[in-house]
Amino acid sequence: MYGALAGSVLFSLSPDAQRDKVLLYLLVSVAPFAVVAPAIGPAVDRFPGGRRIVIQITSLVRAAIYAVMAFNVDTLLLYPLVFGAMVMQKTYAVSKSALVPTVVRSDQELVEANSKLGLISGLVGALAIGPLAGLGKLTVAATPLFIGAGVFIAALFAANRLPRDVVAAAPAQREEREELRSSGVLLAAGGMALVRATSGFLTFHLFFWTRAEFDDKGLLYLGLAAGAGTVGSMVGNSLAPSIRRLLREERMMMIGLGVIAAAGISAAVVGGVATAVVLTFVVNLSTAVCRLAFDSIVQRDAPDANQGRAFASFETRFQLSWVVAGVAPVFFTLPGQVGFLVVGVFGLIAAVTYVIGSRAVKAGRPVPRGPLQKAKEGIQQNVARRRGDTASQGLRRPEGSARRRDHGDGRPNLSDSAPTPRPTRRGR
Repeated sequence: MYGALAGSVLFSLSPDAQRDKVLLYLLVSVAPFAVVAPAIGPAVDRFPGGRRIVIQITSLVRAAIYAVMAFNVDTLLLYPLVFGAMVMQKTYAVSKSALVPTVVRSDQELVEANSKLGLISGLVGALAIGPLAGLGKLTVAATPLFIGAGVFIAALFAANRLPRDVVAAAPAQREEREELRSSGVLLAAGGMALVRATSGFLTFHLFFWTRAEFDDKGLLYLGLAAGAGTVGSMVGNSLAPSIRRLLREERMMMIGLGVIAAAGISAAVVGGVATAVVLTFVVNLSTAVCRLAFDSIVQRDAPDANQGRAFASFETRFQLSWVVAGVAPVFFTLPGQVGFLVVGVFGLIAAVTYVIGSRAVKAGRPVPRGPLQKAKEGIQQNVARRRGDTASQGLRRPEGSARRRDHGDGRPNLSDSAPTPRPTRRGR
């Protein structure tokens, strides 16, 4: 559906006019996470009936949205409907990832189960998008939307076969939060955020570079790259279980990040459209492997009661990384090889950071802090110092050492001192 909308809204415009539309698309794509992050995680954990009911609700709502969208393809109502559909899609994705541990027998099966889900999703998308797009051209644009509504109605009834998983009714305890913030999980999340940034940058770099460099043929080349990306994702999902039998998830992350770095730098040296297609294939393959490894790390190391909330929080960071990295190619078009080099640099930074952090964790040392984390801590320390707040350093102000501050007119401010007892008035 989103591919059809992109074709109708974007490809009919000139490259300069497309920039505003792409910025709007980026805004719409990240906006659902403003809803998912604070609401979906706790709802998945505490909703009566568990995650199965959440999946059924999202299927029903998506069917209704598609039906309404079919009658508003050419109206302004289309954008809020797309917004609602994306909220439901992300809600389903979070619930699906949190539900996987309840249907596998061991941690070793997590990667295999995730890879099968990703492979099925890629195959269905690859086989359906072409016929549905052609059907929309031959008949009316609403036809694929009605078919999609019917598919979601079928998914509503198919979800009855999902297990009735137990949902945690109480908020996460301190021990559970510590597991979600463990070094291994946070390190994998940082690497995955850079992978998503690489994917977002490459997507919009190819979009504007092919249109500016090859005019009308650019759409053909972009389609080839998109097809290669889909195939790469499916190959990555199919290879992940075999890789897992030989390597742990952490090693899978290292290899995936290193392959992205090597592919980007090599593409920058070679250049050309064919190289761009191959690079897209490799990046999507590595992204699929890294994502499956990350999901399994979280599902293996984080408590069950927190997985819905954890996936919503991590997905928010990943989507923000994807959007922020995709903004630069929208504002200015880089030469093809320069863009490929940026992809390689993203991958290199992610690989080096992950290797250094993994070695620190294995040696029992704290994970090195990144520049953003150092800047954040510096700002917090400056704010605390200016406010005179010493609690963050473990110091407490001695009792009875109240500070007297003047109002400016000579009257002391005794707000920090112990209250003076007021005399009681005796009746006459």
